[in-house]
Amino acid sequence: MEVIALILAAGQGTRMRSGLPKVLHRIGGLCLLEHVYRLAAALEVRETVIVYGHGGEQALSALGHLPATWIEQKERRGTGHAVMQAVDRIGDDSTVLVLYGDVPLLRRETVETLLHHAGESSLGLLTVELDNPTGYGRIIRDASGRVLRIVEEKDATPEERAVREVNTGILAVEGAPLKRWLKALRNDNAQGEYYLTDIVAMAVAEGYFIDATHPTSPDEVLGVNDRRQLAELERIYQVHQARALMERGVTLRDPARFDLRGEIVELGRDVEIDVNVILEGRIALGDEARIGPNVYLKDTVIGPGVAVLANSVIEGAVIGAGSRVGPFARLRPESVLAEGVHIGNFVEVKQSDIAVGSKVNHLSYIGDASIGRGVNVGAGTITCNYDGVAKHRTIIEDGAFIGSDTQLVAPVRVGRNATIGAGSTITRDTPEDCLTLSRARQLSVEGWKRPEKARKESCAE
Repeated sequence: MEVIALILAAGQGTRMRSGLPKVLHRIGGLCLLEHVYRLAAALEVRETVIVYGHGGEQALSALGHLPATWIEQKERRGTGHAVMQAVDRIGDDSTVLVLYGDVPLLRRETVETLLHHAGESSLGLLTVELDNPTGYGRIIRDASGRVLRIVEEKDATPEERAVREVNTGILAVEGAPLKRWLKALRNDNAQGEYYLTDIVAMAVAEGYFIDATHPTSPDEVLGVNDRRQLAELERIYQVHQARALMERGVTLRDPARFDLRGEIVELGRDVEIDVNVILEGRIALGDEARIGPNVYLKDTVIGPGVAVLANSVIEGAVIGAGSRVGPFARLRPESVLAEGVHIGNFVEVKQSDIAVGSKVNHLSYIGDASIGRGVNVGAGTITCNYDGVAKHRTIIEDGAFIGSDTQLVAPVRVGRNATIGAGSTITRDTPEDCLTLSRARQLSVEGWKRPEKARKESCAE
């Protein structure tokens, strides 16, 4: 079956009260429209056509890299009119799958079933029963249960509005009859629009069978029209992500307090994730990795046996097996930790590599540095890597010991097994196996008195 996915994404989304087009708002770290595009890509359709309108320049700027055909709907005159804009892309022998850019949770299995129901004499239609069908077009059936037509709520009678089975707008139909029915659409309705749903009655009139299928859950076909619905769908999405991870063996201390806004590309055994953890981008988690509470990870590789302690922020880093990071640590992009490295509380590392067994345990900044094996970096150490114009690199060789409150002014190299005395400012390379320090001589001044504030006289005096 040659399938063309037609994604309708021209709506303005006025209820979002936003400068962004509705389809560019995000769920799970992805734009609504990209969720739908990924669904089409997973189905391996021949072509994906995106019909856009409001905020078109923003949509193209954000998602124009996607391998899709973009067609502008300059006048927004209904769903039927939107499909008309893409009629030149529809082959007579193709099957057209109509999707919506603000319905991001639709499952691949549901759409595959829908496509199976589209044929030479049938139209596949996705419907759902809702306890509250307000706002949706109703599915009208005859006494034997056959679908006859769809009526939009504003055009429905009170009896028709009582129907709970509603149209999702998602359908699959062959190209030749679809193009024929599009030409016959009229806009003599309450909205003055060309409804795509009117093709259902045309299909029935020609003897087509309307093969209605249903999603596994109504959640799949929920759309986004305002901020409240956006938040509700985010929670639904995260529940699915949490369940999927637990099925893969991850321990989530509280699935309701976990957000996956990207994808886990590698997942080891016996991973544990505490509460309020956010994962973004591409994440790899090795065997027995432990992620503490309130941790943020983005585009990061966590090796086997790594412990990331509470309130740490890690982005674009690689953390080797058996390392420990945090609490309250920050690893910035291009930070690479080898095995058994310790990064402690209130330590920031940026664009640096730290070799096996080294420790930076307290209140330090390591930027643009290469640290060798078995190095100990004392509390309050700073690599002074920026001169106001350019960044410079600090090299600390194997076995070095850096005393507390040291400033290493780059470019500078600390030799193998060198010791830097606490409180030093190092501006030149230091030799191997030596103690290097730079301090002003300590003085004690006898007879010195601490200044006192002048005493104010009271009115009574």
